[in-house]
Amino acid sequence: MNEAEDVIVGIAVAKAALDVAVRPRGEARQLANDATGLGALVGWMQALSPEVIVVEATGGSEAPLVAELGIAHLPVAVVKPRPVRDCARATGRLAKTDRLDAQAVAHCGQAMRPTPRPLPDEDAQALAALVERRRQVVAMRTAEEHRLGATRVAAVRARIQAHLAWLEADRGEIDGDVHQQVRARPLWREKDERLQSVPGSGPLSALTLRAEWPEVGRLSHGQIAALVGVAPLNRDSGTLRGRRAVWGGRQAVRPALSRGTLRATRCHPAIRLFYDRLLAAGKAKKVALVACMQKLLTILNAMRKHQTPWQAQAA
Repeated sequence: MNEAEDVIVGIAVAKAALDVAVRPRGEARQLANDATGLGALVGWMQALSPEVIVVEATGGSEAPLVAELGIAHLPVAVVKPRPVRDCARATGRLAKTDRLDAQAVAHCGQAMRPTPRPLPDEDAQALAALVERRRQVVAMRTAEEHRLGATRVAAVRARIQAHLAWLEADRGEIDGDVHQQVRARPLWREKDERLQSVPGSGPLSALTLRAEWPEVGRLSHGQIAALVGVAPLNRDSGTLRGRRAVWGGRQAVRPALSRGTLRATRCHPAIRLFYDRLLAAGKAKKVALVACMQKLLTILNAMRKHQTPWQAQAA
C-alpha cells in the first residue's frame, strides 16, 4: 500500500459520543462514548487496519478510548488541539462541530503522520495521574496563599487557612503514595535513583520526568528537545532572519527541567562550566539557561539509553 492509499483515522472525543472520520475513504460514523461504542469502534478499526488512529487531546477525556485502542494493539497517536485547528483554518474550514472536528483530526493526521506511541502500562498511568494530581494541589495551594495575603477579614482568613492545611495534608499523602509505588517496583526504583544521581535533579524532578517523559532514551537529541519544547525554532522570511525562540512542548516537563537545570548550573560540573562559558561569551542568562536545559536533556537521554550513571557522560 503506498502513502496515498494509507488509511488515516481521526476521532473527536465528546462526553457522550465519538465522531470518527476515515481518510481517504471519506467514511464517517458517530458511536456512543460507552463500553458498547468503544467495543464497536475497536472491532471496526481491527477490520480497517489503519496506518494510524489520530485522537485529539481533550484534557484527559480521551484516555479510556486510547487505552482500549492500545489494549487491542492498534496504532494510536494523541495530538494537541492547536495543530488540528490550524490545519482546519488552513483549508478554509472555520465552522466547528464534532463531525467537522473528526474530519480535521483525520486531515491533520494525514498531513503530519504522527508516530504511534506504545501505551503505558496501568502502573505507569497511575503514577502519572498521581504526579498530575500533586501538581494540581500545589497550584491550588499557591492560589490560596495569594488569596490569604489579599484579605484582612478574619472569618475568610480562617477558612483559607483551614483549606491550606487540608491541601498540605493531601500533598503529603500523595507524596507518600508516590514514594510507596516507586519503592515497591525495583525497575522504577533503579530509574528513580539514576535520575536523582544527576546533580540538580531532585526527587520531584525525577518523578515528573519519569511520569511525563516516557520517551526518554528512545529518541534522538533533536526529537527530545522538540518534545520538551526547548529546541530553538527558526523565524525567518525572505532576507529577514528573526530571533530563534523556543515554545510548545510538554508544559509539565519544562518547569521541572528548568528548576533542575537552574540547580545544575551551581552543582553539576559540566553544566556549570557550560553555563559560565556562555555567559562569558555574552549570551543572555535566559538563553544560556535554555542551552543548559538542552545539554542536561542530552545527558539524561544518553543515561537512559545506555543505562549508565551520570559520571560516565562527557562534559
